[in-house]
Amino acid sequence: VQLVESGGASVQAGGSLRLSCQASGRTPFDIYNAGWFRQAPGKEREFVALIRRDGIVTDYSDSVKGRFTVSRDNAKKMVFLEMNSLKPEDTAVYLCAVRLVPGVGFDFWGQGTQVTVSS
Repeated sequence: VQLVESGGASVQAGGSLRLSCQASGRTPFDIYNAGWFRQAPGKEREFVALIRRDGIVTDYSDSVKGRFTVSRDNAKKMVFLEMNSLKPEDTAVYLCAVRLVPGVGFDFWGQGTQVTVSS
């Protein structure tokens, strides 16, 4: 499966963005759990949010909990990340990823979309 993120932009602190991740390929999208990660310059990639294949169960890192919301549309093969109350420390390249088996590494990754938050 191929993943393409979009929606990244430069915003001021306190602003909002909605990131999208479009999957393509023949495999039904609802077999995958999906996640969002981010990587800031000079830092390791970190987990942001996870959504189970059915879209019901979600999980978030403590740093974004209460500000970010992950969702998905399996019919459209898309995953979304709604980001509110953005902070300068949210600046990073945001990547989406999917995996078949819970609890193991992600199988497929997108290239990422840049989010820059200025103070």
